[in-house]
Amino acid sequence: MPPGDTTSEPRPRPERFPRWVYSRGREPDPRFSLANERTVLAWIRTSLGLIAGGTALEALDLPMEPHLRLASAVVLLLAGATVPVVAAVEWARTERAMREDAALPGAITGFVLVATMTTVGVLLLLALLLR
Repeated sequence: MPPGDTTSEPRPRPERFPRWVYSRGREPDPRFSLANERTVLAWIRTSLGLIAGGTALEALDLPMEPHLRLASAVVLLLAGATVPVVAAVEWARTERAMREDAALPGAITGFVLVATMTTVGVLLLLALLLR
């Protein structure tokens, strides 16, 4: 804090990236920011699993209808590429809301994952039944 500053709240550091997140409001409790960061990292780990699953479906050449197997692999790979982007946007929106003492925004990453796994489950079931 500069000399003579009597506020107990740390000031935002606008040089941090992304600036549109960190240049607003005041620093939240570090535990909340770190929990928000752990959440995005968990979504990234999930996306690695989606990518591995999509790759494995094609690499193992499982005995199922090949077009539906390929469609399932593509859906998994697309979700694996999409989930980290959506999670990063959610991280930024949540961090900014905490800094501005606003209500936390709704999360959509879980819905992306639910739609992905439902689609893949149906495609793989059909692939097994139609072999």
